[in-house]
Amino acid sequence: MYRNHTCGELRASHIDEQVILAGWVQGIRDKGFMVYIDLRDRYGITQLYFDQELTSKALFEKAQSLGREFVIQVKGKVVERSSKNPNIPTGDIEVLVSDLEILNKAQLPPFTIEDKTDGGDELRMKYRYLDIRRNPVKNKLIFRHKVSQAVRSYLSKQNFIEVETPYLIKSTPEGARDFVVPSRMNQGQFYALPQSPQTFKQLLMVGGLDKYFQIVKCFRDEDLRADRQPEFTQIDCEMAFVEQEDILNTFEGLTRHLLKEINGVEVAEFPRMTYDEAIKTYGNDKPDIRFGMKFAELNKITQHKDFNVFNSAELVVGIAVPGGNSYTRKDIDKLIDWVKRPQIGALGMVYCRCNDDGTYKSSVDKFYDQEDLNQWADATNAEKGDLICILSGETNKVRAQLSALRMELAERLGLRDPKVFAPLWVIDFPLLEYDEETQRYHAMHHPFTSPKPGQLDLLDSNPGEVKANAYDLVLNGNEIGGGSIRIHDKKTQAIMLKHLGFSDEEARSQFGFLMDAFEYGAPPHGGIAFGLDRLVAILGGQESIRDFIAFPKNNAGRDVMIDAPAPLDNAQLDELNLSLKKK
Repeated sequence: MYRNHTCGELRASHIDEQVILAGWVQGIRDKGFMVYIDLRDRYGITQLYFDQELTSKALFEKAQSLGREFVIQVKGKVVERSSKNPNIPTGDIEVLVSDLEILNKAQLPPFTIEDKTDGGDELRMKYRYLDIRRNPVKNKLIFRHKVSQAVRSYLSKQNFIEVETPYLIKSTPEGARDFVVPSRMNQGQFYALPQSPQTFKQLLMVGGLDKYFQIVKCFRDEDLRADRQPEFTQIDCEMAFVEQEDILNTFEGLTRHLLKEINGVEVAEFPRMTYDEAIKTYGNDKPDIRFGMKFAELNKITQHKDFNVFNSAELVVGIAVPGGNSYTRKDIDKLIDWVKRPQIGALGMVYCRCNDDGTYKSSVDKFYDQEDLNQWADATNAEKGDLICILSGETNKVRAQLSALRMELAERLGLRDPKVFAPLWVIDFPLLEYDEETQRYHAMHHPFTSPKPGQLDLLDSNPGEVKANAYDLVLNGNEIGGGSIRIHDKKTQAIMLKHLGFSDEEARSQFGFLMDAFEYGAPPHGGIAFGLDRLVAILGGQESIRDFIAFPKNNAGRDVMIDAPAPLDNAQLDELNLSLKKK
């Protein structure tokens, strides 16, 4: 055998035992008459030592020849360590080596395989297999496994059945761009990789499976950011014979279970907020409610003086920053520069200090008196020592700008504690959103989302006012899951597709299989999908998902380790009938 113990297993109780260990050389300390080796595997580190007086010359020289990251096997006796290391679980013992075999030599790694490494992101991604040996990455992947197992355990106990759905499917025009796969057997035709298993899980409900889940890879050809990859993993779920309340209760239970099981945190409440309220109060549909700084709309109390910036604005909106009056003028100027960056796009910011003596000092004192400023403080719930920050402009733009400012200020003030968890359901989303570029409505979620009961007729008279029977689960300012009650009858689905601009022929071509299935007794059903990558990162106290994925892509969507995507050779292109014609 290569080993009978791991490198994180041995304790004082093993002293005098003969053991076999295998792993990687983490570090070497050659004292001349004594060689110490730190041997590492997934489970930890054990110190080995070679004593010149107690071992053969050949064995001692062999130990001296080792390099970092060599793969070795050793046999020896566990002894008490004279200089104990309280920082590692195996720090009370060491192994006096009697036999050493080099299983594989290694080149010097391009960066140090330690918790704090000298390797940059791109370098570590190129040598990801080495990066995985470091504790910060290894532990995140183990953490992901723990979350996945907890999900499977909970859902299985709730009578959900895990079913695999196809990866090679048909491209549909709604949603993000598809990744497409050419078919060699069917020349000129293409599969698409699924953006989600949406239609298949609905068909499973028609099939009577009642409760389905799948931890599944999905693919979207979108622009990337820190929390988005071209391939990502969903906890995909669907239930039959349910209403919205059933879905919310079931997956509150899952979230509570994960927070308790993984983080040891009890969460009492899952408050609910409508989409309209979230946008008005926080400027976005996934608000972080761990802290205050709620929006106050100030049009009525600011647009009565000669300050044209406010008078000409569609919306004047502000927040009270707790303790913000301690900011110097230089600090506030930097904050103004921050909101004027192209990424935020504000033209400027008005501020008002709430002094400890009850007076106010604003950047627009020329136009507003103390009574006006007191009304600002009342509206924003500002207290003595706070700073009121106000933005103005077009409603949608200014809300997004103030939302970004609110999150930035919370970060600076230490209000986004990763060990505190505040879940929130956002409900009653618009069913449709209008796209100025295409001059038509698009489904805000997907074409299979049901309108709220009693609102179907509004599709003809006022489609923008129709609310969806949809819900998102937000955790700490991140959407971790989203879903809806589905349309389950052919007539309603046809009406929905018509309002999305599909002709009868297009609807039949794209979704005929689903509408046919509805003819054979489709039950009322609904579901939700959690983004596993994002959920794991948040539970792990991180914002970025990258280190919780074994082999992530970079910000350009490339795998720099295997150099993908890559061109195909001419023979493959010929087989697929995709040869590039020479001009």
